[in-house]
Amino acid sequence: MARQAPSVSPVPAPPAEEVVFQLYARIAWYGFRRHSAYRAAAVAGAFTNSVFGILRAYVLIALWQARPGLAGYDMTDAITFCFLTQGMIGPMQLFGGGIGLAERLRTGDAAIDLLRPASLLAWSLADDLGRAAYLLLWRSVPPMLLGAALFGITVPTAPGTWAAVAASLVLGVMVSFGLRYLVALSACWILDDRGVAQLALVLSLFFSGMVVPLNIVPGWLGELANALPWAAMVQVPADVYLGKIAVAEALAFQAGWAAVILALGALLTGAARRKVVIQGG
Repeated sequence: MARQAPSVSPVPAPPAEEVVFQLYARIAWYGFRRHSAYRAAAVAGAFTNSVFGILRAYVLIALWQARPGLAGYDMTDAITFCFLTQGMIGPMQLFGGGIGLAERLRTGDAAIDLLRPASLLAWSLADDLGRAAYLLLWRSVPPMLLGAALFGITVPTAPGTWAAVAASLVLGVMVSFGLRYLVALSACWILDDRGVAQLALVLSLFFSGMVVPLNIVPGWLGELANALPWAAMVQVPADVYLGKIAVAEALAFQAGWAAVILALGALLTGAARRKVVIQGG
């Protein structure tokens, strides 16, 4: 009598949501690892940020000595703000770039990106989050430690504050990425994004709070600066760290701008798929 082969139960496939999460988590990890190959550059960037942090600290010390309590900050708050913002230069990519999409459009390599069975926007965002996580360790921590050693800075003690700061930093990176993604994607239509990138650089440095705290900008310009998306990159995370803003208000502001900018990025990505001109291909 013939023996029947034992039945094998099929292995259930993981849920689609889990597969998508694993994909983008791995992309973020690859982004972290890729940037870790340039450790010397990260160390040099941390050194530069620290040196300029010292110079900025003395400028702010002179300003707060002349105007004590300006913008609701005391002297220690102002110094802490200085080194916080220096530490955010790398993760927030305040000088622009960090995506490489525009260059890939110019060389024609973006054709491969558009053929991937994954969202170009989400893929790029996951990669950028990995980059930001690496630079947070190598370019943000050293300036903060130097500021603490030379001047003394505010250090939150409540675990909830650190959780809020972490959430604010993630949302700030998402806003930063969204703005840089739009600049890079503009190369689909104007072919050369360098002019747009220079304009974005000026807006980013001033309206983020990198040059001076936005709270000291007077009148309607100060109100406008605090309402624009660039404030979500530096000013809001710094105020969350210093306890100068309600956490729910801060995170809602950042999440709102992140949603608007990423939705616009998704809309323009769809348009770029239908009408894209790649130089050389």
